[in-house]
Amino acid sequence: MPTTDLTQRIAKTRGSLARYRVLALVTGVFLLVLCVEMLVKYVFKAPDDLMSWIAWIPFAHGWIYVVYLITVVDLWAKMRWGTGRLATMVLAGVVPVMSFVVEKKVHAEATALLDGAERALAAGTTEPSGASAS
Repeated sequence: MPTTDLTQRIAKTRGSLARYRVLALVTGVFLLVLCVEMLVKYVFKAPDDLMSWIAWIPFAHGWIYVVYLITVVDLWAKMRWGTGRLATMVLAGVVPVMSFVVEKKVHAEATALLDGAERALAAGTTEPSGASAS
C-alpha cells in the first residue's frame, strides 16, 4: 500500500479517535445527569412541575448514546479490534462512570498503536509490530 494511503488512514483513524473521545465524555456526563434525574424522580418523588423541566434528560441521553455508538463502531472498525473491545466500549455508555475509565484506556492504547504505525511508516516499514493502523 502506498505511503500516502497509510498516512491518510492513520489521519482518519486519529479523527475517529477524537470523535470517540468527545462522545464518550459527553455520554458519560449525560449518564450521570440521567442518574440524578432518576433519583429526583423516583427517590425524592419530585413534583410534576419540576419533572416537566427535566423530562428531556432521558431522551437527550438516548440520542447522545446512539451517536456515541456510531463513533464506537467507527473507531472499532478502523482499529480492527476484537468483539470483546466492542462490547466493552458499548457497555461503557450505559454503566455510570465506566465511559470515563474506558475512554482513557482506549485513547491511550489507540494513540500508542497509531504512534507506532507512524514511526514504522517513517522508518520505511509498512507494518508496525503488533499494531494495526487502519
